[in-house]
Amino acid sequence: MDGALGDSGLHMVAGLFPHAAFVPLGAEWPSTPPPGLDFIIAAVDGGSATEVEAARARILATRHIGIIVVLRQADVITTRQLIRDGAVDVLPAPVSEAALALSLERLLGVGEARPQGKRDNQVVAVIKAGGGVGATALTVQVGAILAGRRAGDVCVADLDLQFGCAGLYLDIHDAVSLTDCMAAGGEIADVPLGAALARHANGLRVLVGPREVTPLEALSSKQIDALLAGLRRDFALTLLDMPSVWTAWTNRALQLADRIVVVTALSVPHIHLLRRQLAVIAKQGLSDRPLTLVLNAVSPEQTAALSVRAAEHALGRPFDLCLPQDGAMDVAVNQGVELSSIRRGTRLEKALGQFADILHAPMRLTAES
Repeated sequence: MDGALGDSGLHMVAGLFPHAAFVPLGAEWPSTPPPGLDFIIAAVDGGSATEVEAARARILATRHIGIIVVLRQADVITTRQLIRDGAVDVLPAPVSEAALALSLERLLGVGEARPQGKRDNQVVAVIKAGGGVGATALTVQVGAILAGRRAGDVCVADLDLQFGCAGLYLDIHDAVSLTDCMAAGGEIADVPLGAALARHANGLRVLVGPREVTPLEALSSKQIDALLAGLRRDFALTLLDMPSVWTAWTNRALQLADRIVVVTALSVPHIHLLRRQLAVIAKQGLSDRPLTLVLNAVSPEQTAALSVRAAEHALGRPFDLCLPQDGAMDVAVNQGVELSSIRRGTRLEKALGQFADILHAPMRLTAES
């Protein structure tokens, strides 16, 4: 219906579902829908009690057709009323093409056989010990390397609600975002993420972070359960780019992860922050997870002020990887490309290959089982 989605948005969404026919119904919700419809996408003004009541009556009268409501001035009470009356989905306006595509992907897939995926598909959580350590760049670059090895489907999921920018690091902009998944609630577990998420030329799939700064409490542990279930089902390896905070849902994500990677830099403040992160990991009962410590962007100037050996002594354990500083990484980030396209055969590229080897081992075992 007019007002639910613009013409350009409708054409874009329709292009994602060539097996489905999209028919404009005009500005008015027809009292007698045309025959053969499976779903109606209808715009409703949540601020108008008259319009909401009319929509509820139409939903109750057309139970044989799935009603997707695009709700202007959305609120929790109205959304719950519409869902209880039988609306198959309620999307707050303005609705993005990505959010509508996710909803339709789930609804059009009802009744189809869904692949369960292997239980040993891997989820790796990447956390930071301090700001500016380059964890997101490393996550994206190692994900690109693993995707290029064609060992299985690989995804980077940006879970940083407030400052996530993993998509920009590969020049991916208008794509299915974490916010779109949050709007789907627990039903995200039913969405075929392997097809819905943006795909880079190298094969890497990326779930981009929210387009706007989003409150940390907007994401729940239940939503994390559903999201990670879908990611684990559809991808051999998922790399979670985590925010630099501890909340109930970030803790839940780490509990569900198969490996935890902690990235830090070589400075006294960063080593202190790393010790605190390791203490929290132990206190949360996560010590049984394989843990990989990564020291990133190490320069001669840094080692002159603080040696790697001294940092390891302060931690009480060695780093698993020490990656050298390389200006090519900054160029790759600014251009939104893979490091290998800037300069090949560098020490950093070789170190990233070693990082990929660590993460690739469980994938190889999965493929051979």
